[in-house]
Amino acid sequence: MAKTCCFAVASLFLSSTALFPAFAFGDPVVEISVLSSRPDMVSGGDALVQITGPKDAKEITVWDDNRNVTSVFHLNSRTQTLIGLVKGLSAGENHLNVKSGHNVIAHLTIVNHAIAGPVFSGLHQAPFVCETEKSGLGAPIDSDCSVKTKVMYLYKSTDPPVAGQEGRPAADAIPPGFKVYDSTAPRPSDLAEATTTEGKKVPYVVRWERGTINRAIYDISFLHEPGTPLPDPWTKTAGWNGRLVFHFAGGCGGGYHQGRTFDGVNPLFVSFGYADVVTSLNVLQNNCNDVISAETAEMVKEHFIKSYGVPVHTIGFGGSGGSIQQHLIAQDYPGVLDGIIPIASFPDAATILPGVVDCSLLAHFFDHSSHAWSDEKKTAVSGFATWGSCTNPNDSWIQQGFSPKLVGAAACNEALPADLVYDPVKHPKGARCDYYDNALNVFGTDPATHLARRALDNVGVQYGLAALNKGTISADEFFELNAGIGGFNADGNVVSQRTTADPGALHLAYSTGRVDTGHGGLGSIPIIDVRQYTDTQPDIHDEYRSFATRARLIAANGSAENQVIMTIPLALRPTANPSASFAGVGVTLVPKMDQWLDALSKDTSQRNLIDKIAAARPADITDACWSDEGEKIVEKRTYEGDGRCNRLYPPHGDPRIAAGEPLREDILKCTLKPIDPKDYVRPFTHGEMARLESIFPLGVCDYSVPGVGQSPLKGVWQKY
Repeated sequence: MAKTCCFAVASLFLSSTALFPAFAFGDPVVEISVLSSRPDMVSGGDALVQITGPKDAKEITVWDDNRNVTSVFHLNSRTQTLIGLVKGLSAGENHLNVKSGHNVIAHLTIVNHAIAGPVFSGLHQAPFVCETEKSGLGAPIDSDCSVKTKVMYLYKSTDPPVAGQEGRPAADAIPPGFKVYDSTAPRPSDLAEATTTEGKKVPYVVRWERGTINRAIYDISFLHEPGTPLPDPWTKTAGWNGRLVFHFAGGCGGGYHQGRTFDGVNPLFVSFGYADVVTSLNVLQNNCNDVISAETAEMVKEHFIKSYGVPVHTIGFGGSGGSIQQHLIAQDYPGVLDGIIPIASFPDAATILPGVVDCSLLAHFFDHSSHAWSDEKKTAVSGFATWGSCTNPNDSWIQQGFSPKLVGAAACNEALPADLVYDPVKHPKGARCDYYDNALNVFGTDPATHLARRALDNVGVQYGLAALNKGTISADEFFELNAGIGGFNADGNVVSQRTTADPGALHLAYSTGRVDTGHGGLGSIPIIDVRQYTDTQPDIHDEYRSFATRARLIAANGSAENQVIMTIPLALRPTANPSASFAGVGVTLVPKMDQWLDALSKDTSQRNLIDKIAAARPADITDACWSDEGEKIVEKRTYEGDGRCNRLYPPHGDPRIAAGEPLREDILKCTLKPIDPKDYVRPFTHGEMARLESIFPLGVCDYSVPGVGQSPLKGVWQKY
């Protein structure tokens, strides 16, 4: 559970002002700050420190407790400040003092943590399975799955690609069209050239660094030719454009293992001069815990800054579970990411989970119902565009991957040996891999069961309400459905009783930021939300999810002008311009976000931030959709309405939307109200009303008021 709150800050890197005036009256104030991280969240025994005020290091001395570290500070010609990489920090608190003579003129306390973590996520998960050997990094050198950092160089060849190499390579594989660069041999004759966003033409040689931080495997890649200087905190190089792209990947799986990265080198961005980062614990399928994801991103970015310098911008990029990470990191740990590009987005995991695992309840009910439920009726109750998005476990990858696995205690990754996984008979104390147990440090345990407290609830939910009022299902079907829907027990098995959430878990889900509320830092950064339209596929990445995030931003901030929504067809007609394809639009997103952030950084006006963000947005980055003929249709995107985009790509919902929950879909447990006949289009008889009251003896959901335990975000940069 969160034990340390709350720093209402808008950036990751905090400055510490001087405690005393510098030198004499009228001289500039001396300030000391950490550039590589927050001062209380340093890791790895070193920190990149900046001193402003003095024009020359000779005017001052700098001390780490009783150790003179003045010699590591040098003038940064771009910032006209003194910057130094202070190494050899002790575990825990370190006290940096800037002195003029014997007088302390500035002071900063730094708290150093182990490079294997944790920093703010709480106790490490145990057990934890290492996967460095599967990733081509050799055996781990300690119990934290650490390895020695490895660097190799690749180059893009001008030779035609070898047939069969198309597609995404394994995380430890060389991308198609690339070869190993031998720095001891003459420059290859087939070496291609890259052009950065700054217009600089450089040899297309990629430096690929691999290592471990926070028990995660990380990959860092950028353009750099061996034998030339690397970028560092003081010096910029031609190959790196100064921008960092942080990749986040999808899924939502149980943790307890290291996992593998999904894409070691991504030529799409590196070729333009961007540095690209991906880690195994920023793949949500490896560990569906957004706090661990945020911590890993913060620590790896810290390492990058200490090694190569502070990025001008850090841009988040990634789809599905990758979008969940971006939304929640931006909200809860502002400053790690400056702009985000969520693809096939969900607002978060906590609030999409109920509507996803409802699929298992519905499938179980339909299999045992006395009525013959057509696909049309099943679809109407599910809220999706097709029942194929919410079908039985034998037919759908959605079911196999997420429902009921998100609440299944034994749904662990295959990397965990069976004897480490929970089994109610054989291994009752084994690892429990459902969403809530995987976030045990956040939700805490139920003192009665010693299991993670859960925020899952369906008490009072009127499944199929919209279908009833539209006449798609009968009253008898509606009654039988709600009488027999059931719920889940602690192990994720379907039972006859509905599921009741733990009150403490509900409060923590909101107050700690497991729910994307639109507060924190999320309303303060540019967002480009892009998706292919998959509503009609057996897929839960439905278009309405983007609108749910927008509704939350508006509720929290009065505006969602920082968010752009774009919808792209799943496939173009053969005659369409390829630039309208997902790949064609996708390749422009990071450069356009870069332009957006550049313009925003130049706005020194006194306008409020949301107005600045809206004014800085490039003219061609706006709400839009593309037809399958490749036409770009620019119009304000809304959940409801009769615009061309909605006619082409109508939004749908999920079982909770179909039960009457509003678009924001941010209620984990509804407040109950007495049954009201006015909620039903068809009048019920006295007997039917009595039957309905017997099904809902405590009442039904009242979505016009906040949910139970729905509370404000307690603060950002919380620790556990």
